[in-house]
Amino acid sequence: MDHNRIKEILSGLLTALALPFENISITEEQDFIRIDLNSPHASRLIGWHGETLNALQHLLKSIVREANQLSRAPFLILDVDGYRRLQEEKVCRMAEQKADFVRRTGARIALPPMNPYLRRMVHLHIAGSPTLQDLTTESTGEGDYRQVVLRLKEDQKAKESSDGELAPIIEDTGLDNLDV
Repeated sequence: MDHNRIKEILSGLLTALALPFENISITEEQDFIRIDLNSPHASRLIGWHGETLNALQHLLKSIVREANQLSRAPFLILDVDGYRRLQEEKVCRMAEQKADFVRRTGARIALPPMNPYLRRMVHLHIAGSPTLQDLTTESTGEGDYRQVVLRLKEDQKAKESSDGELAPIIEDTGLDNLDV
């Protein structure tokens, strides 16, 4: 993909929206293109919980898709002053902390609901980390409430035997003889 064309489109979009920016840099990572920019008014570009940034990213993807006559939108990540990188690091750290809990207890645990991008980062982090190879992830839920569930890989057999539903996690309390 032509990086200069992406810079042209983004700078034109930000100028038209009167959003100040500095220094656009583009790098290709794995299977996506990361666009980093700096701004003296980063909070205006990021918005409440990143909503403005998400909207700008969506607009940029749509414009780049149309300008290059692509059959589908390219996987672009727009970042302002390292905001997205910080989010990525936070969710990966949280997943690692929850991984310790999963290992200690053997129980599955659901992370808080996340947008598709952050869920993907968690899936890739767990799958790509040599120290987390005993774990697997899956996304559950719908819409804004979709979340990543971490579990041990050997828990796969229990999941498959439950007809696609998550089996309840029940601890042995020693009260098996109660007629409830």
